[in-house]
Amino acid sequence: MNYEARIDNSGLGLDPNEAGLADGYPRRRIWLVIGAVVAVLAALYFFMHRGSSSSDTTDISRQAATVSVISPGRATIAGTINATGTIAARREMPVGSVGEGGQVVEVRVEAGDWVRQGQVLAVVDRSVQNQQQAGQAAQIAVSQADARLAQANLDRALKLVDRGFISKADVDRLTATRDAANARVNVARATLGQLAAQAARLNIVAPADGLVLERRVERGQVVGGASGVLFRIARGGELELQARLSENDLAAIAPGVTAEVTPVGSTHTFNGQIWQIAPVIDPTTRQGTARIALAYAPELRPGGFAGVVIRAGTVIAPKLPESALLSDNKGSYVYVVGAGNKIERRPIKTGIVTDNGIAVVEGLSGNERVILRAGGFLQPGETVNPKPVAVPAAAGR
Repeated sequence: MNYEARIDNSGLGLDPNEAGLADGYPRRRIWLVIGAVVAVLAALYFFMHRGSSSSDTTDISRQAATVSVISPGRATIAGTINATGTIAARREMPVGSVGEGGQVVEVRVEAGDWVRQGQVLAVVDRSVQNQQQAGQAAQIAVSQADARLAQANLDRALKLVDRGFISKADVDRLTATRDAANARVNVARATLGQLAAQAARLNIVAPADGLVLERRVERGQVVGGASGVLFRIARGGELELQARLSENDLAAIAPGVTAEVTPVGSTHTFNGQIWQIAPVIDPTTRQGTARIALAYAPELRPGGFAGVVIRAGTVIAPKLPESALLSDNKGSYVYVVGAGNKIERRPIKTGIVTDNGIAVVEGLSGNERVILRAGGFLQPGETVNPKPVAVPAAAGR
């Protein structure tokens, strides 16, 4: 018995002398475990609730997208339109043969020469016409001789009519003969003048002062009314650039607007002025022509290609980069950050387009916080985290 009791006491880890406390120890251990469990549950509850609040805050922060915003302000914007076009004569005069024609015996000008009105450009053989004029001049002499004879006969008759040797009827007949002879003289002279004019028309002459752009005739060539254009002349040497512009660009300019023209392959810029805007639009390309007058310069060669910068006026308005502008079937608009950092859609109307931005003539005062790159992922009413940035070069003041 004593051995078994000793074994049981050692199994409980109790000293035999403390056997009387064995009944209270298990209860105290249970309470300690329960207290520890309660403490763990309380701590877990506390951390779970604090973590949930932090998670909610983190989710809200994560949902508020960070966007770059700018305040464009207002500035004086000089509008420019860049275009290309072809250099041509402002008033081109095609010159051809207007006479009977014939063989060209002399060409007196070359392309690039300046000519005066009436100056002979090319001479056509007129040997036949010269003979015709000589024959007609002889005919005039014959008619004049007949007229003198008729006048002499009439003078003699008038002296004899008082003596009764010539009747009044004879005098009238001789007077009519004299008048007819004088008329034939006039007809012969008119015919000679006609032949001279026809011979003169054989020469190809300049219709006005100008610059010879092209020569299409050579010595020995047979020309006539059907020969087409033999010379092309720019009247007064005046040139122009025929710039092709869109409908919107044409609406933004007017005659008198200045422009700067730079021919291809040249670094020199020539000042010009719009003198005519096309009254019609090409239905295929939806473009029209603005004609820019230019003074003559050797570097400006008709038929050549050139770039042009047209000054389209100025306006005081906010200016935004293209990335900030959006459009749909309702028109153009931008996104601005309003109260509570919420996105607002703002309808706008654009104006002058420049190399570094687009003018906004309606819809903005310039003090708004405009989203720089709106894209297609933002929606009105959405809360964002605006990040102000310096006005980029594209929207410079």
